[in-house]
Amino acid sequence: MNRRSFVKSTCVAGAGLLAGAQLLHATPIRMLAPTQLMGGRFVTLCIMIRTTPWEVSRDVKLHPRDEEKWHTLEGVKNLREAFGANNPDGRLTWGFTLNALEDKRHNYMQIREYAAFCQAKYGDELTVFPGYFPAMYLPPARINKELSEALRIISGFVGNGYKPQSVIGGFLPAETLKYLAEKENIHVAQAVIWSQHNIDGGGADGSPSYPYYPSAEHFCRPGQDKKDLIDCVNLDGWSMDFICARQSGQTGHEITGYNSRRGVGPIETYKGWGLELGNMEVMHTQSIHFDKGFQLNGFGWVPNIWEAQLVYEFGMDFICSAMKKWVTDTLKRWPDTKWVSFGEFGTLWRKHYKTNDDYNYKFVERGCGLGDSYNNLEIRWFMNKSFRLALLRDWHHNTPEMVIDFTRYDLPAREPVGARPDSPVIDWSLINRINQKGLRPQDKPVLLHELTDAEQALIYRYCPELKRKD
Repeated sequence: MNRRSFVKSTCVAGAGLLAGAQLLHATPIRMLAPTQLMGGRFVTLCIMIRTTPWEVSRDVKLHPRDEEKWHTLEGVKNLREAFGANNPDGRLTWGFTLNALEDKRHNYMQIREYAAFCQAKYGDELTVFPGYFPAMYLPPARINKELSEALRIISGFVGNGYKPQSVIGGFLPAETLKYLAEKENIHVAQAVIWSQHNIDGGGADGSPSYPYYPSAEHFCRPGQDKKDLIDCVNLDGWSMDFICARQSGQTGHEITGYNSRRGVGPIETYKGWGLELGNMEVMHTQSIHFDKGFQLNGFGWVPNIWEAQLVYEFGMDFICSAMKKWVTDTLKRWPDTKWVSFGEFGTLWRKHYKTNDDYNYKFVERGCGLGDSYNNLEIRWFMNKSFRLALLRDWHHNTPEMVIDFTRYDLPAREPVGARPDSPVIDWSLINRINQKGLRPQDKPVLLHELTDAEQALIYRYCPELKRKD
């Protein structure tokens, strides 16, 4: 379907959609593109379009549910308009699975044309989203081939020489990230899901939560030198509540139980807690990055991914209200927030940071008191080229800080091999010295000065403020 036939079909369909002339002659709005990373607060949002849950290829679909009726032009249009209602300069990313790009059913044809319209009018990014877990089920060569096929499809129906700046990939192996950089000239990928462990049948804990150039040895590991570094900025998909993220998986009731994925995601917040409480958790998580984190790092960033099927699962009115409330309340509290595509943000980061040598991320959170975000706990995270380190204490009782995670990036690492559809490799985690999930005997929390002298020296090189004064 071309744009002219799309206009005709929407005029006939009606149902409150834009008039045909508006669609055909989309006038681009005035877009204020940020020019630098430092001093900015950024949100990157992706709306995911799929045909079934957990699809990672044309023929590798991990759930049989057909979601065609869950994906409609009306649904995605209302979701996009809720995003832009009080945010006219905001841009987002549309992520299509390969099946959603090739599906010839009317709903998907309309959605693709509408996304192309949003690219022309708002500057949105259209890109491929090969499910959340392609690395778990497919060898890198097949992932690479299908990414290229999907990119050609997108360039074809968007037209005007368009090519996305990024891909959205869930977990993407190092070989694929290298392929994107060297063969496709794409230097930004959402290719890690921070703290994901024992959720949705797999995981990959161990990476930094903020952008980094990945290592050729393991996509969770920052590249250590020029030979090891892949020139494809690795981005997270969702900002997490660090207190909740210490858990492995999800246990108990969806409201009161543990959930390691709580943060800004709508499934873990609005679905279980409703509009008001859910939004409190979202705003609390964002404050980690936009308040103290902004002071410590010089910029703040919150990534988020919403699945378009939520319009059906949650109900149109509810999910669009949640989207509008999130965006509006964010801009009320942090008016300078810039809503940009994943590719746009990653490109800004790449422009500022040429290697992994210069960033030294630091975060502080005290739990908000909702669910397992315990308000008596304070966590501090330190993330750089050589390690990530988490310190936890009970600030109500002024207990000593304990090391609950010390993941070293200066040690050799290796990704799993042999993934195929009938034999998935479900754990891609990078876990060595101490891991926050506490699943091994050696993950027992220790005092910082109980680490070896060499380990302490490494930490103090990046974080001299942690060195004991006595």
